[in-house]
Amino acid sequence: MPVGARSRSVADASAPAALEREARWACGLLPQLGGVALQGFVDAFGSVSAAWAAAPDALRQVTGIGPVTAEAMRRFPWRRMVHEDRARVAKAGVAVIVWGDPEYPSRLQAIASAPPVLYVRGGLAREDEAAVAIVGSRRATAYGEDMAGELARELGRRGLTIVSGLARGIDAAAHRGALEVGARTVAVLGHGLDQTYPPEHRDLAESVAASGVLLSEFPLGTAPLRPHFPRRNRIISGLSLGVVVVEAGVESGALITANHALDQGRDVFAVPGRVHARYSEGCNRLIKAGAKLVESWEDVLAELVPNLKGRKRRRPAGPPPADLADEEQRIYDLLADGPLHIDAIIVQSGLGGGRAASVLVGLEMKGTVRQLRGKVFERTDGG
Repeated sequence: MPVGARSRSVADASAPAALEREARWACGLLPQLGGVALQGFVDAFGSVSAAWAAAPDALRQVTGIGPVTAEAMRRFPWRRMVHEDRARVAKAGVAVIVWGDPEYPSRLQAIASAPPVLYVRGGLAREDEAAVAIVGSRRATAYGEDMAGELARELGRRGLTIVSGLARGIDAAAHRGALEVGARTVAVLGHGLDQTYPPEHRDLAESVAASGVLLSEFPLGTAPLRPHFPRRNRIISGLSLGVVVVEAGVESGALITANHALDQGRDVFAVPGRVHARYSEGCNRLIKAGAKLVESWEDVLAELVPNLKGRKRRRPAGPPPADLADEEQRIYDLLADGPLHIDAIIVQSGLGGGRAASVLVGLEMKGTVRQLRGKVFERTDGG
């Protein structure tokens, strides 16, 4: 069963106790609170359930908790609100993952503002830890949409999960590109999962949920309000190894995602555009500021491969070559789970630098292995 395939009312032995889990869940239901407050409560009181029982004066000792928020917590019937929310999501078939649950994505949980609650349709999978975000303008050009789709298809073929925001333009092109090749894709929404925005993306949303994940920090019934979308961008970057910005003006929400990525220690990539085009200005500024320039999917993969080391990635099955020598078979087998840098091939094959390079040349000549940028190699049967 995929991770997050059901909502749990009782925590298992490796998760917080039931009361603590409900206390953390409640932090996502009171608008004044959030992930920063939750982690502050754990630091100050040892648990979030203790924070809900604390006096207002004690709460105000936590950074960011002022008199108004402390009073709101005192008046908030948090256990009843959690029970009501649990009933709503059960009826809607939506799963809930609470901060600290084993299913909570580890990379996202590590950021300072990790959401207390994730509402999920579809199922998060272990392979989603190897994810890249592709974002950009809602008013994309045909070139931008083509580029986003190509990046999503090629990176998805190589086992990366594609993360975006289901918005018009670049986001939609990225999701569709991943779906075209059967890759996993995650859509992070700025509203409750019982709604679709933009409304014309209803079919796209259903396709994402069927083979990937629709995810939101907002409870069911939350409308797609303008302030919600910049807020959800930290989740897009938080789930990902890196963020690729395809097209963006200087005030684009995609640049907010890029800034979150920098704060979170993620790689930032940008596709260059025409010098005088308004839709390219944000990307070109990112590149001038040090973002990695992207001309093709290989530029992204070459940077991310070191972070993918040791991860199992899906590859389409293909007939094994019949004419490989023992050393060629050894390297061919090493590449079964995805691309590797030549340094990793040398170490893992035990052949030594010169011999490994020679064997790789032979495999390239046979058409079973190809070299990507950055001295990264992959099998050609991966598509």
